[in-house]
Amino acid sequence: MFIEVVRNRNSPPCTLLRETFRQDGKVKHRTLANLSKWPKVSVEALRAVLRGLRGGDGPGGVAGGASEGDRPFKIVRSLPHGHVVAVMSAMRSLGLPKLLSSKPCAEASLCMAMVAARILFPGSKLAVSRALGKKTAVSTLAQECCIPQDPDENRLYAAMDWLLHRQASIEKALAARHLGEGSLILYDLSSSYMEGKTCPLAKRGHSRDGKTGKLQIEYGLLCSDRGIPVAVEVFEGNTADSATVGAQVEKLRDRFGLRQVVLVGDRGMITQARISQDLLPVDGIGWISALRSCQIAGLVREGLVGQSLFDEKNLAEIQSPDYPGERLVACRNPFLAEARTKTRQELLKATERELEKIRLAVARIKSPLRGKGRIGLRAGRVVNKFKMAKHFSLTIGEDAFAYARRQEKITAEAALDGIYVVRAGRVGDGLSAADLVERYKSLRLVEAAFRSLKTVDLKVRHVHHRVADRVRAHVFLCTLAYYVEWHMRQALKPMLFDDEEQLEPGQSRPDPVAQKQPSASAAKKARTKLTADGQPVHSFQTLLGDLATLCRNTIEPGLPSNPSWTQDTEPTTLQQKAFALLNKITVM
Repeated sequence: MFIEVVRNRNSPPCTLLRETFRQDGKVKHRTLANLSKWPKVSVEALRAVLRGLRGGDGPGGVAGGASEGDRPFKIVRSLPHGHVVAVMSAMRSLGLPKLLSSKPCAEASLCMAMVAARILFPGSKLAVSRALGKKTAVSTLAQECCIPQDPDENRLYAAMDWLLHRQASIEKALAARHLGEGSLILYDLSSSYMEGKTCPLAKRGHSRDGKTGKLQIEYGLLCSDRGIPVAVEVFEGNTADSATVGAQVEKLRDRFGLRQVVLVGDRGMITQARISQDLLPVDGIGWISALRSCQIAGLVREGLVGQSLFDEKNLAEIQSPDYPGERLVACRNPFLAEARTKTRQELLKATERELEKIRLAVARIKSPLRGKGRIGLRAGRVVNKFKMAKHFSLTIGEDAFAYARRQEKITAEAALDGIYVVRAGRVGDGLSAADLVERYKSLRLVEAAFRSLKTVDLKVRHVHHRVADRVRAHVFLCTLAYYVEWHMRQALKPMLFDDEEQLEPGQSRPDPVAQKQPSASAAKKARTKLTADGQPVHSFQTLLGDLATLCRNTIEPGLPSNPSWTQDTEPTTLQQKAFALLNKITVM
């Protein structure tokens, strides 16, 4: 059969479906149907069928070696789609669009895209703007966020400015979700280095990134007792940790309206000065922290803390008149004590090796090291490098140098190895000594948040913004991204290396001082690299990579005038399970 177009002199052409047959040795034609009233697209489609074209024949889907123009269809573009669906569905389940804005708007859509981008492909705002462009898209994120036109970086900056004005109301809504009267609130501070020197927040300070030559910013994170981020505040890079506590107390009282809470912070955060000036004057604010080494040494001199205190248990509750109204829990971790003893011995030996080089340089005959200033400078560099200045006595002359260990100092420090003292005020008697230790050690959840924010997933650093408010908006975007990621990780735990058998808030281990061990199920996943149902175990990032292989394909038919369409890749069994788990996300 074939299609023939018969031209008429005074009327439109006639389109006929015909067949050829042989009769009495002659070739004849027979008309089977008149297709003149068919649309041209349908006629061409039937013509293609009659030619016998089949998708997938030959290289690249060309039928039987047919030319490229004879393909029944071709895939003109494929965009990674599955990981975008996963993140966007989590954001919608958590009600993030409503948190950003009560009504849909362009700024909210761009902020949704920037939050998702921190999880999917963290980068600069210029990189995000290109990733959202139609011609430069790297995923379907722009489609899922309903961004109609290519946004340049200036539009993204404008959306960040819009978001910053809403930060207070968004954090208040998150606090209403996850905090309440009597809540345990975790607080810690970290820093990230800056690029450039014009941002007014960028200062030189103690770098937690190891970038001593860089300017930096600092930011404090308030979390619930489960480690869910609730609020973040950016400070200048030279701000002391303890100097930020007052602002957090004010935030909890005035902005969030909380009257009875317990603030948990490390010993560099909640110091004696902060307790006296910021916490004690405010009714209803309790605290859990730890004593500094010099304070513990004072308790040792008073005979309240010693190795004999831990003969039966690794912790003991004590009282001291130096800390009226506070509960003190002394703890000793034998594994930590052993590690610190080993580290100290290694540092002492390393320091002695370097000091011996200086002594030999002074004593040598040829080109000896001379001058009290030059000798002292080299010796100072050595003891400061290993932080062993307090453990060595140095004798420096114009042409002489000697050193010796200060054994009494070493012995005094060794007596404190593995010992720490948790302090708590206004927490009541409802918490046992073990509970107080467990609550203090829950600060590891904030440290996990910083680790995800800074290195593993969201990559808040290094910061390129020059305007202070843009820096604040950038950090807030990253915090919202971690809020989404935290809930995604909880939902996806059966597929990840993460431990599924975590303690619920308020629970304590039998021995909270001992090193935490993974559960049997987590150890089995780590050993076999398989989940309980036999699927490969993933990290959060590799699972997103697997979901990204589910693509949205734009398909163009080989027939002229036919419209193109989109079709998604069929999900694998593993991808289906991931989507099923993410569909169960709820606000915790």
